[in-house]
Amino acid sequence: MYRPGSFVARHVDAIDDEQVQPNGVDLTLGDVLEQVEAGHVGVDDKSVGERDSLAAEDDDYRLSPGGYVLQYAETIAIPEGHVGFLYPRSTLMRNSCMLNTAVWDAGYEGKGEGLLQVHHPIHLERGARVAQLVLAEAEHNDVYDGSYQGERVERAEE
Repeated sequence: MYRPGSFVARHVDAIDDEQVQPNGVDLTLGDVLEQVEAGHVGVDDKSVGERDSLAAEDDDYRLSPGGYVLQYAETIAIPEGHVGFLYPRSTLMRNSCMLNTAVWDAGYEGKGEGLLQVHHPIHLERGARVAQLVLAEAEHNDVYDGSYQGERVERAEE
């Protein structure tokens, strides 16, 4: 069963009331990156290729057709007993863009990323709502403790 937006909102940091939707919470654009070196996905190891942050003119990214990494501004925490799914806002699709995302396992905490495919030039403003996080109840054997745990989240020194 999917949880209501009010429940999801309790697991997303730094949101305003406009981001809370009936069935989820909108995530906003933090930064746009372009991958400039090859990555690696192996059987026993992986690496993310070098990426450069794109320059924004007055917080406006002017994107040509191609692939870009979107970094979300909000920190999320997927609670135990749940799984997170992220879907693009329909305005992206209506503007010839597609946002590819992955499953967020129970226990994941961080500021995630998505792959934006741009098929026609578009302007994206930093802070614009680009995706919607929904949470579904799910059984699981363990919680996430992978290499992306805590990504882009500053932790106080212990």
